[in-house]
Formats: sequence, structure tokens, C-alpha cells
Amino acid sequence: MSATALHPLREAVTALAGVWADAATAADLDRADLVSMTRAIGSARRALDALQADVAAAIAHESRPELGAGSLAKQQGFRNTAQLIATTTGTSAGDAARLVKVGEAIAPRRDLLGEPAPAKYPAVQSGVTSGALGGPAAALIVEFLDRARVGVDKAVVTDVERQLVDRAVGLSLDDVRRLVKRAEALLEADRLEAREEERRAQRSLSMFERDGMLHLNLVTPVEEGAAIKAAVDGYVAAQFQARKDVIDADGADADQRTVAMMRADALSLFCSHMLDCDSRMPVSGATVIVRIDASDLENGTGSGTIDGVDQPISVAAVRRMAASGGVIPCVLDSTGEILDWGREKRLFTRTQKLALVDRDGGCAMCGLPPNMTEVHHIRWWNRDAGPTDLRNGILLCSTCHHRIHDNGWDIRIEGTDARSGTRGRVWFVPPPHIDPARTPRLGGRARYDIAA
Repeated sequence: MSATALHPLREAVTALAGVWADAATAADLDRADLVSMTRAIGSARRALDALQADVAAAIAHESRPELGAGSLAKQQGFRNTAQLIATTTGTSAGDAARLVKVGEAIAPRRDLLGEPAPAKYPAVQSGVTSGALGGPAAALIVEFLDRARVGVDKAVVTDVERQLVDRAVGLSLDDVRRLVKRAEALLEADRLEAREEERRAQRSLSMFERDGMLHLNLVTPVEEGAAIKAAVDGYVAAQFQARKDVIDADGADADQRTVAMMRADALSLFCSHMLDCDSRMPVSGATVIVRIDASDLENGTGSGTIDGVDQPISVAAVRRMAASGGVIPCVLDSTGEILDWGREKRLFTRTQKLALVDRDGGCAMCGLPPNMTEVHHIRWWNRDAGPTDLRNGILLCSTCHHRIHDNGWDIRIEGTDARSGTRGRVWFVPPPHIDPARTPRLGGRARYDIAA
């Protein structure tokens, strides 16, 4: 690694020292400094990831199998490169192996004539060495590109690589996983069905009793598990709503169950319902919504998505789900139900929410699934005389809704609404006390969109 490539690390360390200069502990920092310190730590970690990936690739080169007993790893008493790095850095062998992959993917190469050649993944190299992309995020992207590039046009892979790196900057690792799954739907659409068959062959449910408890372990493909997830999450949402009503009325919360406890209770109640069909189950909007372009469904091309599930599904899986009971296929276009109501209605309709899910994906700010969100007026109904129209609606969970109103965030919608068939973009503008520059932050489903 060149001295220039070490600049991000030096800058991050300088920033850390500057924030920490007059503080003995983190408790001595004010809120602004705590945020600055966290950002500096993140920058330092990403810069260290770049350095560590570069060193890991060099260790792998010096430990290649053809060196035999002269391998660096073997000389140090380790079986392979991953074991050496895992032991010396305190990580797992899997993390070490991924680190080596990143290092090899961004390392300079030479062609058959010995002339310098670009790195295997130049965009990833640029993101990592600049300190914009962390090691774990780079590993997710590299693993996907290695898997997807077989039989795919090189120019397409290069374009998707660039988009992945651009989109991944500033995202959490969980969001990068979602981003990669969207790219998977683009590059591996023709393999989705085959992979789904492989996953279906691995489905299982094991049950055993221990210490007075029944232990369940369910593994099932997402298209078959979507109904389970929707029903359980719907029960949890209903319980939280009931808890909120009790708190509002009495000022006390008698229900102390965790989300995990509620999920366990939901499964027990659902099974009891099967034994006694006169029972009525409290679920909040528990419906599985599958989304796919009408032309793709008709022609058998592309892929579909399930609201609240990251993994894309094949057209064959969409057709199976549409044919099964309890799943409602939904087509939204300008000839369907009225989506804009102006000032005639205060509450958004179910159809409007379905249309907004196409743009927002769930909570447009934090990404919670659609069943845990409500449609809110961007321009308030009372204060601003805001209409109950799609262009004035946004999906938010309760927490983000209060955060936006209490802390002074602004919301901007760019592009057309769901009636035109083109998703708009949601931008959250932080207040000056959070970001003096008020730099807009992209929200909604657009955070994960990868273009063909």
C-alpha cells in the first residue's frame, strides 16, 4: 500500500485525537463531540480495513500452496493464511478468509506480459482505499460479484459493481445486504428458480423437548415462510397497538412481554386456532403482498418481491404464491381504485398504503417492514391543510414519525407518484443542529435500487 493510500487512516487518527484532546473519558464529551467521535472511529476502522485487506492479500501471496514448507503461514506454525490472520487479529477464520478475498480483489495485478493491470474490482478498490467503504461491506460485494459474474456480460458486472459501491457508502452492513440482494435479482434472475428449488430441498422443522421447554427450529424458503412471518408480525403489531391503548387510558403498561415472547405466543395461538376453528386471532393487517411487474408475470421474466422480505423470488415462485390460499395478488395502476382523495378523507386508504409501499418499501427512514408502519401526511392535515394524496403521504414507523416531528426534520419527495409506474424518491433533510449543511439523506426503497 502506498503512502498516499494511508492518508485516510492518518486523517481519521488526527480527527480522533482532536475530538479526544480535552476529554478524559467519553462521558466528558458533549453530544456533538460524541457524534464526531463516532464518525472518526468509523473512518479509522474503514481505513484500517483497507490496510488490513492489503496486508492479508500479501500474506496470502506469501502463503500460496506451491511454496510448500516455505509458506509464510506454515513457517509461523499455521495451517493456512486464514488461520494465521484469525489467530493474530482475534477474528474468526471465516472473517479472515473474507478479508483475504477483499485484499485479492482490490490488489494491483499484472497481465501475462508482466504489464500493470487494473484490480479485479476497480470500483471496490477505489471505495476501500479511499476509506469510503468498510471491509465487511466490501466482502459482501466481492462475494456476490464473484458468484454472479460467471456467464454474465463483463460490462454489466462492471456497471453493477460501480452502483453497489456508490450506494453502499453511508449504509449500515444490514442495508448493504439488502442492496446486494437487489443486485442479485438483476444479475441472477435466470438462476433464482433453480436456487429456490435447492432451498426448498433444504427446508426442515425440528422439535425436541429439554428442561421443560419445547424447542423449534424452522428452516424454510422465504416464499413459503412469508405467510408465517406476516401472521406472526401481524400478531405482534396488534399486541403493541393494544398495549398503546392501555397505556393511553390508564398510564400503565401491564404487558411486559418482549417481541420474542409475543412471537412465541403467536405461534402457540395459531396452532390452537387450527385445533379450534371457532377461535379468532388478533392480527394487524396480516396479508402477504407480492409485487411484480404485470409484463414480467405474463412473460415469465424478471423477479418479484415480498413486502417485508429482502430476498427476491422467481416468477415461478410468484405464480405458486398467487395460486395458494391466503395470498392476495395485487395490481396497481391508474385505472384502479382512486389513490388521491384531496381533502375529502383524512385517513389514507389500504390501496394508497399498498401504492406507497412500492416507493418506500416500509418505514422510509429506518426500513422496518410495511406492517409496522402507518401512512402519515408530510404536510399535516390540520396545521398545513395537507391533502390525503400519495404525493403528500409517507410510510413511517411510530418511532421515526415522532423523531421527525420532535427534532425538526424535513421531508422532500422527488419524482412521480405510484400512479405513473415510476417510483419517486424520498429525501430526509436533517435540522441544522444535527447537520449544519442540512445534507439530504436518501430514504425509502430507492436506497437499494440497482438499475439494469
